[in-house]
Amino acid sequence: MPHCTRQPGERTDAGHEDIPAPELPATLDMPGKVADFLRTADLDPAERAALDQGVIVRRGQGHTLRVSAIPSVHRGLLVRCQPLDGTQGAPVVPAQRKARREYENRVNAPGSGV
Repeated sequence: MPHCTRQPGERTDAGHEDIPAPELPATLDMPGKVADFLRTADLDPAERAALDQGVIVRRGQGHTLRVSAIPSVHRGLLVRCQPLDGTQGAPVVPAQRKARREYENRVNAPGSGV
């Protein structure tokens, strides 16, 4: 039997269009320093809702925020916390930079769903 490939939006024999699968939420732990920074940032409604619905998990001296959101929201939040890396002329705080990189690693980790 020949292998058939279809282009996105192409109709099948049944007349249905291929519909991309919806993004499923991924739950990631966001370092508290990142969450605190983002709470003061100008976020879009989906990003703000994801932060507001996050669950605080105490970790020793600090905390993390367990955020469940679709991958595009996690990627948007990661972009918005870029100033913590000192890329826009802002003073660099090593602990904040490390926290942002930890979140970046979690967002980009294989199998994270993001």
